[in-house]
Amino acid sequence: MIKQIFATLFLLFLVGVVIYSVVDERESETTENTEEQYEVNEGAGMTAPNAPSGLKIGEKAPDFTLETLDGKTVSLSDLQGKKVFINFWATWCPPCREEMPEMEKFYKEYGDEVEVLAINGTASEENVGVVEEYVQKGDYTFPVLLDRDLDITNTYQAISIPTTYFIGTDGVVQQPRKVGPMTYDFMIKMKEKLK
Repeated sequence: MIKQIFATLFLLFLVGVVIYSVVDERESETTENTEEQYEVNEGAGMTAPNAPSGLKIGEKAPDFTLETLDGKTVSLSDLQGKKVFINFWATWCPPCREEMPEMEKFYKEYGDEVEVLAINGTASEENVGVVEEYVQKGDYTFPVLLDRDLDITNTYQAISIPTTYFIGTDGVVQQPRKVGPMTYDFMIKMKEKLK
């Protein structure tokens, strides 16, 4: 009788191990499939699989006119014939804050070759004063444009920030957009790839 009880318990133990193994395997497959649905962007977390992929290489960059912090207006069409980096950012965004000194270093060195337009998502800020204070404190000299209604941010499908587009002298997107912070060396590479 005792042998039958031990045999039954052992059999139940084996059945439990098999059931646990099957359930664990299914959970692992579900996790792997979920992870494959997301695009990972360096330094910017994850982008949902159904998020817009932005402008493609070969597309004409949509024109815009925005006001700068010092009250001037800048139109992309006025920069035809120049290489342009269009960078979308906000003061509250840690990766944006990380790349700003790199952009300043790049702009001071190559600003005569590449125009850097830092488009601030002003509608997401507390107020314009926060942006002015941040730019003054960092002593940033590249143009900071105010996207007060996020119209341009939406047009360029800059869902995650920072996002940067690389526009050639022909006004066309010539390199894949960069989602996440840029380094000085990366910006030099992009400058050299633009025509």
